[in-house]
Amino acid sequence: MAQSAHGLFNYQTGRKGAIALGYDSALIDTIPDDALSSFCGVGNPFAISTILPGSKVLDIGCGAGFDLLVARKIVGDKGHVCGIDLTEEMIKKARLLVERFGDDNISVQHVFSEEIPYTDESFDCVISNGVFNLSPSKLELFKETRRVLKTNGILQFADVCLLEGKVLDQTSSPDDWAQ
Repeated sequence: MAQSAHGLFNYQTGRKGAIALGYDSALIDTIPDDALSSFCGVGNPFAISTILPGSKVLDIGCGAGFDLLVARKIVGDKGHVCGIDLTEEMIKKARLLVERFGDDNISVQHVFSEEIPYTDESFDCVISNGVFNLSPSKLELFKETRRVLKTNGILQFADVCLLEGKVLDQTSSPDDWAQ
């Protein structure tokens, strides 16, 4: 049984989180509840710049598929959206959502590292929501992202960063990265 991210994070998730991050509420209303309930973004990559209809978009760290579906609504019938994620459980959930959505213009792949399984200059836009900070190989991930972007392509990502030194009572646990 799928569980909601509700209550697991120190920030809003699901519909409330998406609204708080500035996602278009009319667009949110078109997304199935199970994709929305799993939403756990740290920002709104769509607020950075306009993604044009017909674009080919890659979502790095697509999770259960909320941003995939948002991107698909934006790119329209002539666009294509691809998602990759390190977490097999999230890919399974995203695949079920895509199958139910019945859209051949969305695809998802499970990846095992920062290597992006697409050819050079494949995408007009790469989006990501709270994933780059989790990568132990950030430089490699940025290089791979640049490789798959077309000339004049754009990276639109939302993430968290540390602006000052680490607080002394924090440890280097995985929870530090997620809270």
